[in-house]
Amino acid sequence: MRTYSSIGWGIIVGLVGSVASASAQNAPTDYTQWRGRTRDGSASAFNPPKTWPESLTRRWKVEVGEGYSTPLLVGSRLYTLTRQEGQEVVRALDAGSGAVLWQQRYAAPHTIVTGARNHGQGPKSTPLFYDNKLFTLGVTGIASCFNAADGKLLWQKPGPAVPTLYANSSMSPIANGSSVIFHMGGHEGGALTAFDARTGDVKWSWNGDGPAYASPVIATLGGTPQVITQTQSFIVGVSAETGELLWQRPFANKFSNNSVTPLVYEDTVISSGYERGVTAFVPTKRDGRWTTDVRWDNQDVSMFMSTPVLIGSTLYGMSQKASGQYFAIDAKSGKVHWLGPAREATNTSVVKAGDLLLMLNDDGELVVARSDPSKLDVIRRYTVADSATWAQPVISGNRFFIKDSASLALWTLD
Repeated sequence: MRTYSSIGWGIIVGLVGSVASASAQNAPTDYTQWRGRTRDGSASAFNPPKTWPESLTRRWKVEVGEGYSTPLLVGSRLYTLTRQEGQEVVRALDAGSGAVLWQQRYAAPHTIVTGARNHGQGPKSTPLFYDNKLFTLGVTGIASCFNAADGKLLWQKPGPAVPTLYANSSMSPIANGSSVIFHMGGHEGGALTAFDARTGDVKWSWNGDGPAYASPVIATLGGTPQVITQTQSFIVGVSAETGELLWQRPFANKFSNNSVTPLVYEDTVISSGYERGVTAFVPTKRDGRWTTDVRWDNQDVSMFMSTPVLIGSTLYGMSQKASGQYFAIDAKSGKVHWLGPAREATNTSVVKAGDLLLMLNDDGELVVARSDPSKLDVIRRYTVADSATWAQPVISGNRFFIKDSASLALWTLD
């Protein structure tokens, strides 16, 4: 095992891979944002083996700091956002060895409330690689833009004066044209804001409700491109071009724990939350006004912090019920196809690769299963960490990049 300690203040420019593979953005092997290149939980150019081995091979493991921000993979580089010694640290690492290529640090003091201490100090937002830049959102709401090649800070926005309820900023930014969109945080005012990706200038903002823990998606519904996201009290659709509120649905739940990224299936939005079941509704514009008609509602399954995936017309994920159980739901009707055994995990990160499900439970177990609407069909179970695995895995080719409570490791299929 190779371990790297903190390398000090400022930017460290390494000799290995000193030229970033920025031109590789959108390459099949890249993993550039929350839930992957297409923001739908897809693995990147995954190569399944003919026969799954008894175990995976660990190539390296490095100490990077706490938090459960998902690493990004672009070309031969990994990008991470973590926390060490009261500072947030942004790094570029060599994907082959784990060696640090550059790093930036900035102060991010904060005191997390009692109810969220089990979640740790963060950060919890996954960065965005876009236009050869790295966009990050710290746990206190500090939004930053770095040159991905050398780590130079291009622009930065301060966090809100009043921190976000419970777990601080957790949403992951998204790109739209020349803009990057953040939900900035704070009880008072945490506006959903589109910044110019190059300059950081505000292009629009919507100040209707503060952020939840969930991250937005962008989809065209009713002919209108829109940002769809959970807020503290609603699910909303906001014009991706102007920030105008198009529609909203009440969606407050216990502890304001709105943490599941909405999914778009055909013309429906599928949403879930803690003790809220799963609901599919159709945003439609009629006579100049938007409505959100429910297509189906399922109270047999409910999600906590696990966002599901769609394979064909089937929704696969983990329900909070029965102390954590896998499920399969028909996305057209909401009918439950099957429910897995109880007490699987508190939450899981679900990734899809062809007809495979790759599910990283929060206890360090990676579960490989076939996506079968008729039953839970587990192929293998692997232990890939010995501490909590809250971050999504980055799966590319035959590589599994796993972030645990303080370390990042590369595992491979031989």
